[in-house]
Amino acid sequence: MRVVFQQELREVQNRLVEIAELVETAIQQATAAFGTSDVTLAEKVLDGGEEVERLAGELDELTVDILARQQPVASDLRLMVGALRMSSSLERMADLAQHIAQLSRYRYPESAIPEGLRKTFSKMGAIDVLMASKLVELLRDQDEKLIGEIRDLDDGLDKLHVKVFEKVLSEKVQVDGPTGVVDATLASRYHERFGDHAVAITKQVNFFLSGELD
Repeated sequence: MRVVFQQELREVQNRLVEIAELVETAIQQATAAFGTSDVTLAEKVLDGGEEVERLAGELDELTVDILARQQPVASDLRLMVGALRMSSSLERMADLAQHIAQLSRYRYPESAIPEGLRKTFSKMGAIDVLMASKLVELLRDQDEKLIGEIRDLDDGLDKLHVKVFEKVLSEKVQVDGPTGVVDATLASRYHERFGDHAVAITKQVNFFLSGELD
């Protein structure tokens, strides 16, 4: 029975990695579409959302089933509980990638990014993509140093998020009326929240590895 249980635990981990890889692809495509007004790429992100939702739902069902049958304790229990929370965060991250792609599609053929914020959003997108990549590594390899790296990236993302608001509110950046302001603030918020969910996952991994929810 213990051998079967360990196989089931590995299956949970593998499924988390699989979902994280889809999220990584989604944010790569979404930020590229947002930066270039590529509506075809944006549509790919929107079409891919159902797959993440399906896989997250199946993982939740598997996890609940294991909890009911195996009644795990200690670190195994932490993994099971953490898996439920991490799948939810990954699903939210996929949703945020879709929101970014939607902005690109809505404004096509125009750009949703004000001219003076292009570099800022390019940096935010690059950070989100890097965080997603490191998240895949973390879930696959459980390397604790990646926790700190992801959190450091999130600190940089938060600073850029503040900078977007400062520029828009100070009128240092020319925006296309109220619509431009809404686009810029929403896009910044989506990028920033993507990072927040990545950090939430690092907390669950840390809880699994150390028993401390930090």
